[in-house]
Amino acid sequence: MKKINNIEEKDNLAAIGIGAMIVFIALILVAAVASAVIIQTGEKLQQNAQQTGDDTQREIGGKITINSAYVNSATTMRLYFESAPGSGTLATDNIAWQIACTNVDTDGDGTDNNAPANDGYQFTAGAFGDGNAADAELSPGDTFPMDNPEGTDGPVGDDSIVNIAPGSAYVIDVTVDGGVAGDDCTFTEVGINGELTLWIHVEGGGSTYEVILISDTTPGSLLI
Repeated sequence: MKKINNIEEKDNLAAIGIGAMIVFIALILVAAVASAVIIQTGEKLQQNAQQTGDDTQREIGGKITINSAYVNSATTMRLYFESAPGSGTLATDNIAWQIACTNVDTDGDGTDNNAPANDGYQFTAGAFGDGNAADAELSPGDTFPMDNPEGTDGPVGDDSIVNIAPGSAYVIDVTVDGGVAGDDCTFTEVGINGELTLWIHVEGGGSTYEVILISDTTPGSLLI
């Protein structure tokens, strides 16, 4: 209140200032809350992006690429392979293969050609190596350089491989017949136009998937 010429007058200027201050404080609080939400969201997105990047790098980098596959014998398939681009050094005992098939009618005559124990879904698996480099020649379960698959005709010390180096090609024979009931995916049992499903898994890395169509069971026939 103020007094002019002994006449008291009232004004509301102070009330207007208090209202403006309340609105200003409210705006600051809203901005602070919004900033906190934005920062928290940004941090979460960054963490998710980092995790996705690491998973993608591990999936792509730790993976096997199959170059070709052949019928090696009635019970083995020969794979020529290398590590995928961007991969580091991979230990053969950390790489596993799996083969699955279905055996019922192998010659297309509508009858069951297998013993009951070998009917239906079949599955066999193994590793790319046992971690032992003392193997002197290629045998099922051993990995060798592609340019010297037999080992014995190469330079001294050129034995089986325990580590797969980037940019190098290798060869391995995998057994399609596990030798027991339920592990029978031989080429003659599956038959012409039959299929084998092949997976290759790298521990802590990615997996490779191939469907192999059998067009010829003769040793040396191309599968992939």
